[in-house]
Amino acid sequence: MSLRLENLTVSYQRHPAVHHVQGEFAAGEATAIFGPNGAGKSTLLKTMMGLIQPDAGRVVLDGLTRRDIAYLPQQSEIDRSLPVEVLDLVTTGQWFRSSWFRRVDRQGRDAAWQALETVGLADFAHRPVSALSIGQFQRVLFARILAQDARVILLDEPFNAVDARTTHDLFDLLQRWRGEGRTVIAVLHDESQVRRHFPRTLLLAREVVAWGETDRVLTEDNMRRAVDTAAHWQDRAPVCHVNGETA
Repeated sequence: MSLRLENLTVSYQRHPAVHHVQGEFAAGEATAIFGPNGAGKSTLLKTMMGLIQPDAGRVVLDGLTRRDIAYLPQQSEIDRSLPVEVLDLVTTGQWFRSSWFRRVDRQGRDAAWQALETVGLADFAHRPVSALSIGQFQRVLFARILAQDARVILLDEPFNAVDARTTHDLFDLLQRWRGEGRTVIAVLHDESQVRRHFPRTLLLAREVVAWGETDRVLTEDNMRRAVDTAAHWQDRAPVCHVNGETA
């Protein structure tokens, strides 16, 4: 039961955003995807979720299906203006279990209520999501993941612009997921958070710079190489041929 990347390449207008990425995420462990701005971190996460199709290579779900994976995008990608109540949003985490065209049953609604209680927002169940603060909304999105009960959790910048108390509480939830044997993969930009909470790290700069135990990955040499690779990528990126064409 694992998530594996095999020679994965993703391009935008023939420019590789993620280039020949190969490796396996440790099952039941927390792995950070870390690297400079423009390193392809979010692109990699979206490709793993199936939202972007790779130009070459593949994402291998060994013993998993898409229903086993929960995905939290960046808040900036979510439209909060829709007239949706908090409880209804959390309940959508059950859709994979109940199917898109069938109402969520009582057990699913109970799971959504329990998730809101876990993140401390049960009293906000019938408020519109547009009325929430950034921290409250992020708690709701984590509650949605709780309701989905997924075995693999993909998080894209989950603590960005979130207040300190919410960040602390959500990290507690992350530790709970680890204790339950779930696989957590998160794109992060804060090195201290990576070192404190993620035993494993993929250091990415369009290509893999290092992947493994965090202390062995986040060395000065590796960090310097990642910054240099990302900064000069267009000048140094090797030509990649995909299906007979340049990608």
